[in-house]
Amino acid sequence: MPYEIDSKFVIAVASSALFDLSESDKVFREHGEEEYRNYQRKHENEVFSTGVAFPLIKRLLSINTPEEQVVEVVLLSRNDPDTGQRVFKSIEEYGLAISRAVFVAGSNPFQYMDAFNASLFLSGNPKDVKEAVERGFPAGCIYPTDYIDNEDDIELRLAFDFDGVIADDSAESIFQSGQLEGFHTHEKQLADEPLPGGPLIRFFTEISKLQKREIIKNQNNPRYKPKIRIAIVTARNAPAHERVITTLREQDIRVDEAFFLGGVEKLRVLNIYKPHIFFDDQFGHIEGVARMFPSVHVPFGVTNN
Repeated sequence: MPYEIDSKFVIAVASSALFDLSESDKVFREHGEEEYRNYQRKHENEVFSTGVAFPLIKRLLSINTPEEQVVEVVLLSRNDPDTGQRVFKSIEEYGLAISRAVFVAGSNPFQYMDAFNASLFLSGNPKDVKEAVERGFPAGCIYPTDYIDNEDDIELRLAFDFDGVIADDSAESIFQSGQLEGFHTHEKQLADEPLPGGPLIRFFTEISKLQKREIIKNQNNPRYKPKIRIAIVTARNAPAHERVITTLREQDIRVDEAFFLGGVEKLRVLNIYKPHIFFDDQFGHIEGVARMFPSVHVPFGVTNN
């Protein structure tokens, strides 16, 4: 019987997002592929330090139980199987239940996302991520961070910008033109019309389904604490907030917290929410948050042209 990957919640992650590969990448850049291969073989049994996406991946996999294996993480790597051996040894050392991988030896790994039913691709390679998004794949590029994970905190908190991430950039285009009053008028007139989906709408929808499973488990067993918490963190404010709510209702998606900031710095609320991952389409917003919390840039739409 084939493995039913279509019934799973699947994330594709590059080794550059899961682990800190800065040292080995430096060897590759400065000395070339052959020296890089020798370096990886020599250090094969040395475990990589955790990377930006590690807190997200670890908590997603913790949702699985022996009875229900609903989450699948697939490694998509630009390495070949030889140089990728160290990555798998590190995965094993950290006790991550990741057993499926694609090694493409320098090619674009994201092209195999559909084969694994992946709703998101995370990588530290900006070129790969940009090309993936341009070709319609849901993808994001991790940013360096100084974040130290709290191992005792089992909850997974995700934070999403709205325009250019969950929704498309049709409204964002008006806002970026500098017509703030026109933007509010436009969004008020279309308050009852949901916005088209953005680059991460499928991932957002799938994570919402996982959250609903957690809520049902809590309803059946009040001692069980749901592990997933979702927040919207947007520069929109009233009256433009109404269209966000309309869009979420159309998708039948519940969020636990929503911040309509109207230009207030996002880090001010994220310092309290403490996300394990934050998605935004604007470099300016990412740079203010990334050092404090794991952050992902989604290179989509008018703000990235």
